[in-house]
Amino acid sequence: MSTFITIIGTMGAVVLLLAYALVSSGRMSADGLPYQLLNFGGAATLMINSAYYSAWPSAGLNLVWSGIGVWTLGRLVARRATARRQAAEAAPAPGR
Repeated sequence: MSTFITIIGTMGAVVLLLAYALVSSGRMSADGLPYQLLNFGGAATLMINSAYYSAWPSAGLNLVWSGIGVWTLGRLVARRATARRQAAEAAPAPGR
């Protein structure tokens, strides 16, 4: 089990670093869904790893980081739904 948790934590760290590098280099938008998913996934896996190894400050940080990720993902999904609804309402009815 310890090896599996270590692999999860390592993958989480790599994902967070990749997301940060992509945003910093301008290859990915920080406002986009892909970045937010990578950010949430990395933080969640690091939280699991930190809690398993009783690194409570790191686990707490990543719990908050994951919570911010969930909140941000919820806002993005709601914004997209609103934009789709507004586009559908603005589109002319079929046959017009």
